[in-house]
Amino acid sequence: MVVTMLKSTHTGGGARLIALLFSMLFSTLLLSSTALAASWPSSPSIEAKSWAMIDARSGQVIAEHNADEQLPPASLTKMMTLYLAFEAVKEGRLDLNSRVKISKKAWKIGGSTMFLEPRMSPTVNELLHGIATLSGNDACIAIAEHLDGSEESFVERMNEKARELGMLHSQFANVTGFPAEFHHSSAMDMAILGVALWRDYPTEYKLFGERDYTFDGRTQPNRNRLLWSFPEADGIKTGHTKAAGYCLVGSAEKGSTRFVTAVFGAKSDRARAKESKKLLKFGFRNFTTLRPTEREIRRQVEVYEGIHDAVWLKPTAPIWVTVPEKKKNKLSFRLRYDAPLKAPIRKGQQLGTIEAVLDADQGKGTVIRSFPMVATQSIKLASWMSRQWDGLRLWLGDTSDNLLDEVKGDTGAE
Repeated sequence: MVVTMLKSTHTGGGARLIALLFSMLFSTLLLSSTALAASWPSSPSIEAKSWAMIDARSGQVIAEHNADEQLPPASLTKMMTLYLAFEAVKEGRLDLNSRVKISKKAWKIGGSTMFLEPRMSPTVNELLHGIATLSGNDACIAIAEHLDGSEESFVERMNEKARELGMLHSQFANVTGFPAEFHHSSAMDMAILGVALWRDYPTEYKLFGERDYTFDGRTQPNRNRLLWSFPEADGIKTGHTKAAGYCLVGSAEKGSTRFVTAVFGAKSDRARAKESKKLLKFGFRNFTTLRPTEREIRRQVEVYEGIHDAVWLKPTAPIWVTVPEKKKNKLSFRLRYDAPLKAPIRKGQQLGTIEAVLDADQGKGTVIRSFPMVATQSIKLASWMSRQWDGLRLWLGDTSDNLLDEVKGDTGAE
């Protein structure tokens, strides 16, 4: 294993992470509180059953408590209902201007509603506003029936999508969040879903920032108090039942940093907003999100037995890293790869990883993220004579390295 270090001096800018890569890597990004105890700011005390805060761009968990505990999600469920609706719009299976029939089931659902009636035929767009802003249970049923014929069929897809997004502690039994057996989620899962809504559907996500919505002459307010009390907030969803308590998934952005919070089981409507705001303030005060450029991260490494002597390695997607504000100049990058690299090499083949490291100048440092590094070009095998020469070079090099290891030991770095 060869290790090289690269100092990062870049501190901002850039675009969103690729959705598929994020889903694949998310489970590896959870921060180790033990490893980071010396450098990670202590999270605030939050008065709720469970909570989590994620940096939406890096995917790093900034703070959490009982975040995987399975609890009733109440109307936070509707975030998944909307995710599938947004997906259908993007794929052309759902037209925003299409009219939707209102069934007796939707009409009689109760709870938070748009006051839909069977005589009405609202557009898909109106129903999406009604779910995102008014938390309309009737609108959820109407969308589910319009897309899949029944709520039950739609729920099956909700559970499939939850697994796809890495929501490991969620199971849905309906589209509204009404209390039901086998209907549960977690603060971490809902934070993941909040990130996915912002990342995958940026245009539709804007619905979550509406403070009120008027349908059929009736104006109702959004219950998310963050939209009034925290200027940077633009979503996402509230929920409440007796079993769930008061829940809120919030999101806010400053500069290149966006946090998504999930608070489960607060004591009141005001408390869920207060505790969410406390998390967001903690995040923005203590952390920053950095994006080193590909040019700063890519590395050239030696190749044997190929028609070229070296290959450039680059990350598979733009890199974002969340670091404590006071440590942003202490971030470096460490390349790890198995040497010697031999041809043939395929373009896009993963040949190593790059580690984001804090405080490497004080020893080995603390690894906070790891990213795959792939070859930027293909390298074919060289001629027989060239391969023999490289074989000799390798034999001599390996012998020297082994002797060095016997004297100095394996330092794990160049």
